Amino acid sequence: MAHDHQHHDHHQHHEAHGHTHTDLDWAEQGPMLEAQAELYTPAYEQAIAWLAEAVPAPELIVDAGSGPGVVACLFAEAFPQAHVVAVDGAAPLLERARARAEQRGLGDRFSTLTGELPDVLEKLDRPVDLLWASRSLHHLGDQQAALTTFGEHLAPGGTLALLEGGLPARFLPRDIGIGRPGLQSRLTALEEEWFGRMRAGLSGAVSETEDWRALLTAAGLRPTRTRSFLLDLPAPATHEARAHVATTLTRLRDAAPDDLTPEDRTTLDRLLNPTDPAGVHHRPDVFVLDACTIHTAVRPA
Repeated sequence: MAHDHQHHDHHQHHEAHGHTHTDLDWAEQGPMLEAQAELYTPAYEQAIAWLAEAVPAPELIVDAGSGPGVVACLFAEAFPQAHVVAVDGAAPLLERARARAEQRGLGDRFSTLTGELPDVLEKLDRPVDLLWASRSLHHLGDQQAALTTFGEHLAPGGTLALLEGGLPARFLPRDIGIGRPGLQSRLTALEEEWFGRMRAGLSGAVSETEDWRALLTAAGLRPTRTRSFLLDLPAPATHEARAHVATTLTRLRDAAPDDLTPEDRTTLDRLLNPTDPAGVHHRPDVFVLDACTIHTAVRPA
């Protein structure tokens, strides 16, 4: 399972989640996933600086669900003494991660591990000082069991940084001048339904109350801090931001077309038409506003 950067709206930047390895071409998805993670780099950099306050000198950092390695490389750059392992189930994405690390002169402190979470962590040769799990947990059927496994691979005093939750991303005003106002709120509601169906369809799915601190405690860890980080890219949007919005809205339009009203589908078609002045490629009011929440917990020494 590749976990670098789609989710279902308030799971917004993991564009490949919800799919299996057999129904996505990960080599084809790689550039898109990289572009989205790069767009979110300001938020990731804030989060990494915050983590460094409590974990100043980790020797081994694991990105559990790294995708093409954008964030894993940010960790390697922020912690020059650390070795970083990018872990993912999609080998083509890890090839991109390795290439990215080499291009940035990080190759001697960067490695990859291919396999499905959480069991693949058994292949690590030593305990982890900082384990980063960014919206990978909610794609594992038994989240509590996975958190327990994550914790078991931490060194005594090691930290798990869990990115789950936050707020739904926003790209457009409530009234965009075409269609019925409130389009994005309706899409968010549909995404909640899709996300619930995705969770229910996972192998070994267990329903859990999403009280992350309680789940971390039940995993034998000591919750320490929680903080949300904002990605605020105001209008007028850059080309990169517009591309991200177009990619996301395309996914939403195509995910379950029967769930959309005919009016909303027509509106989305216009928004995604690159020749329509009312589309996201041209309109002046496109923005990206997203909030990502990180919960940290420590393995007792």
